Amino acid sequence: MIDTLDDLDVEGTTVGVRVDINSPIGDDGTLADDARLRAHVDTLSELLERGGRVAVLAHQGRPGGDDFVSLESHAERLSKLLERPVDHVDTTFSDAAREAVRNLENGDCLVLENTRFYSEEYMEFDPERAAETHLVEGLAPALDVYVNDAFAAAHRSQPSLVGFPTVLPGYAGRVMESELDVLGTIEETPEPRIYVLGGAKVPDSIDVAWSVLEKGLADHVLTAGVVGNVFLIADGVDVGDASSDFIYDQGYWDEIDRAADLLDAYGDSIALPRDVAVERDGERHELGVNALPPGDEEAAMDIGSSTLAYYERLLEDAGTVILNGPAGVFEEEAFATGTRQLYGAATDVEMSIVGGGDTASALRSLGVDGFTHVSTGGGAALRMLTAEPLPAVTALEDGPKRQQPADD
Repeated sequence: MIDTLDDLDVEGTTVGVRVDINSPIGDDGTLADDARLRAHVDTLSELLERGGRVAVLAHQGRPGGDDFVSLESHAERLSKLLERPVDHVDTTFSDAAREAVRNLENGDCLVLENTRFYSEEYMEFDPERAAETHLVEGLAPALDVYVNDAFAAAHRSQPSLVGFPTVLPGYAGRVMESELDVLGTIEETPEPRIYVLGGAKVPDSIDVAWSVLEKGLADHVLTAGVVGNVFLIADGVDVGDASSDFIYDQGYWDEIDRAADLLDAYGDSIALPRDVAVERDGERHELGVNALPPGDEEAAMDIGSSTLAYYERLLEDAGTVILNGPAGVFEEEAFATGTRQLYGAATDVEMSIVGGGDTASALRSLGVDGFTHVSTGGGAALRMLTAEPLPAVTALEDGPKRQQPADD
């Protein structure tokens, strides 16, 4: 059982809030997209309006990457979104950080520095060891409670995710609560239930397919993107050198055997692309999968119109559709058709659930909306759909005794 903000007496309480605002960064080093920040506005606004003293913890990028930057511009954007001052502190667990947190008044908010500026935060630990890191031991004394709203990072076991709820009363923020409510009750959603698995995360997608088919959670699994190409090869189709080489270069060649085993076991429930789109002379050109010339250097860039019609017919009878991964190279307009139309068709289903990460980015760029639930997490969402535990969620469940609920 995980406590939520409904169980927390917020007024006058110093709250460490872990969010996931890891965002695209422009050439000037500032935020290029604030979608992930907007996702946490409800949680942060509620805590501040209820008189909390809020210290925000978050990461941005990875060491060595162009997006590995300070959270100063994130604090500036949060200030606009929350319509109140939000300070930035250029440290995370030093004396200066603790002093800044202890000086907060009711309704104040600050953003601590990028947690990944400290090497401990891009390592994984069990909760007890995470609680002994410099980050947790340095900052926890300045906090009364911990709120985790970072569902998108919940499949990680880094100190800021699993260490704090080991030593502080822990609560789920509104994003975390919503994600667990929806993704944790897939078996209760309307039937028939269809999974659409696309994109390039082949091992994860095959894990999901195995899990949901074995457990009877899926009536059909529709494949697209690189995932679809792997299943086509497993079914004996020559998808051409370009597409095959990409699969090999990504280290996914062994996944073909897993896909073949899955087809042997549940082939009647798995739908494969019937045609694909390639680039020929600078334009979109569609070919049946059995008409691809052997050794063809033209990579499959999207599912074709015949596949779209086939998948749309299957979706017409669905009660729930769960989608993860784009159908093709949606960044190029000529090959965005499959993703746009397939996901558009899913919005007509009684319940439509979209995995986060690249899928959510694709939908925003294509202007497709109207889904029942769009997850903020890619890897975390996939892990939940395979019934695997999320370390950050387990840490909240196993943490110390909580505060008593506020009096009515």
